[in-house]
Amino acid sequence: MTNVRIQAPTGGEALAVVSATPHIRSSRSTRGIMLDVLLALLPALAASVWYFGSRALILALLSVVSCVAFEWVARRLMKRPQTVGDLSAAVTGLLLAFNLPATLPLWMAVLGAFVAIVVVKQLFGGIGQNFVNPAITARIVLTVSFATQMTAFHAPNRHSWGTDAVAQATPMKLLSAQAPGKFSAEGLPRLLDMFLGNRGGSLGEGCAAALLLGFAYLCARKVITPLIPLCFVGTVAAASFVAGGFSPLFLGYELLGGGLLLGACFMATDYATCPINWKGKVVFGIGCGLLTALIRLFGNMPEGVSFSILLMNLLVPHIEALTAPKPFGKEGKAHDKAKSRTR
Repeated sequence: MTNVRIQAPTGGEALAVVSATPHIRSSRSTRGIMLDVLLALLPALAASVWYFGSRALILALLSVVSCVAFEWVARRLMKRPQTVGDLSAAVTGLLLAFNLPATLPLWMAVLGAFVAIVVVKQLFGGIGQNFVNPAITARIVLTVSFATQMTAFHAPNRHSWGTDAVAQATPMKLLSAQAPGKFSAEGLPRLLDMFLGNRGGSLGEGCAAALLLGFAYLCARKVITPLIPLCFVGTVAAASFVAGGFSPLFLGYELLGGGLLLGACFMATDYATCPINWKGKVVFGIGCGLLTALIRLFGNMPEGVSFSILLMNLLVPHIEALTAPKPFGKEGKAHDKAKSRTR
């Protein structure tokens, strides 16, 4: 809504400027927030390069450059003001790279960047107008289109360029192959190795220590609140603990074995695709956790984080409508009914 300026009768400076709510003043800019997110992702990027070698760095840089380039071209063709300077495209590019295996052909990463920026983001108006997370949507499109390449995970090898890497089943794949209620840690990496990232998987999901460090930084900078991640991870933890026969070991593998921490801390908290008020955040986080647990425990896929966040993104308008706080000064339904009886 356009601001309304109330002028003095004699002209001169405006007496007041009236605008739509919410009336929030902040020194933060989009660029500053996105810069904080990039800084928070650097520990996970460093871990991926340490474990997967220069191929991981090249894939991440290509993804970021592609996203920025696609945004610049799209804004120019659509004759809209340039937004590459706000760094949101760079964040999308890095998050997309974190969802890819190190051995993915480079041209597929470029295709994923096109889907994320042009199809999901710019065709709907740009930053803040997309109703689903761009990086998650691009990952799902790539997984459906190139299932073999997107699931070709390899053991960490700092000297590997890609094709010479040793294939390795991810912990989630090994867990999904086990019979329900009969958990065994045989063949699985140690929990310490999984916490530090020494396991197969996508670039950014392996090192839980690096992801938690970045999450703590974002919370300290008040870029995000811990509400959605805590509800998301807590719901998955509760469901996994019960489904695993109350085994702490099974719980540990479920929490560290896939992209749960990456999705909960950095993707489910996307400003444009999650609820604004705290009640909506709780519902959103719990919903993501329930869907993730259901897909992992009963679905055909070993991982469900991306699909759960995407589905909950679609429900955000309804969640916000159901959990919107009552406007100040508005009477409740009980008061309205009592008032109608007295008439």
